[in-house]
Amino acid sequence: MTASVGFIGLGIMGRPMAANLLAAGHELTVFNRSPGPMRALEEQGARPAQSAEEAAASADVVITMLPDSPQVTEVVAGPGGVLEGARSGALLIDMSTISPVAAVELWERARGAGCELLDAPVSGGDVGAREGTLSIMVGGEADAVRRARPLFDVLGQTIVHVGGPGAGQVVKACNQMVVALNIGAVGEALVLASKAGVDPALVLDALGGGLAANRVMEVKRDNFLEREFTPGFKVDLHCKDLGIAQAAARDYGASLPLTATVTELMQALRLSGRGDQDHSALLTVLEGLSGVQA
Repeated sequence: MTASVGFIGLGIMGRPMAANLLAAGHELTVFNRSPGPMRALEEQGARPAQSAEEAAASADVVITMLPDSPQVTEVVAGPGGVLEGARSGALLIDMSTISPVAAVELWERARGAGCELLDAPVSGGDVGAREGTLSIMVGGEADAVRRARPLFDVLGQTIVHVGGPGAGQVVKACNQMVVALNIGAVGEALVLASKAGVDPALVLDALGGGLAANRVMEVKRDNFLEREFTPGFKVDLHCKDLGIAQAAARDYGASLPLTATVTELMQALRLSGRGDQDHSALLTVLEGLSGVQA
């Protein structure tokens, strides 16, 4: 069954996700701060809107894919936002990565406006967004998750309802911690191998067949070996996500010493003016500490 969908936020992730919904036959209204991505999707059959409110007005389901908590809060609950245009009973799905606390607050505000809201952040990067193979971690009420499932099946391959409102964002924070730590671990392994005169490509081949195998080595292999850091996921955004994880740790009383270390390394990369590069560029910070190029 197809749905009328409003999609807000057409960046590196949002635009291919919206295109996949169009290809699956869903009626799509799109809104984005810059008009270029809207024009591209209009050529594929989407209807452009002039505001978030307009994008929500004719939609059964509204999806947001935005950079951070302030933008999501403004677009959903601010003047001219989704809640001002949404019909009573509409389903809102925020697929951004934001604070779990903000996600719960937005769920409460949506409930007060007669709507249901899911926090459903994703993992898989631009490749997963294009191929419809994202991992989607969903927080919210079970009935709303069932209602959203046909859309999730278009966008992702692994869909897990992880708990109530805000739980999706907690799990996404965990995901971003593990990804950053894996990038750091692979980077250090390549630095050590290079210092010892071992071919980094052969290191990845060997590690990929044992217990050390991980998706970072598979997906980011060419980034590491070819030193190609065109962003699939920007350093700036990963720094933001790690900040969310650390804030959540303070809120819930958890100690994250390894996350703190990799956050500082990622932050050093950002402060060097390379926040718009792919997060795999963390390798270069580790190379600099050892005076070697992997």
